[in-house]
Amino acid sequence: MGEKEQYQELMTEIIAKQAIILGPQIAILKARNVANLVINNEGKVIDIKGDFIETLQKLVDEYVDLSGLIVKNALSSIFVKYPTIKKIV
Repeated sequence: MGEKEQYQELMTEIIAKQAIILGPQIAILKARNVANLVINNEGKVIDIKGDFIETLQKLVDEYVDLSGLIVKNALSSIFVKYPTIKKIV
């Protein structure tokens, strides 16, 4: 799996986790606030247009702004599955 695909998969998992916490509509709406992220209606990241790390940070920031530390705790288990991706949380 290439670097871009890893970031897409990671961000898709983050959106899915937030959909459980916030509900799918809010989770997808917040993710669509991230300019370089292209998301389908199911919350799957289908493209990243720009810097992967910066886009990932903006996605996490969207959820942290809404829910604070709850998001950081929820995401830590997802990041464990992606050891090659720089930790931002």
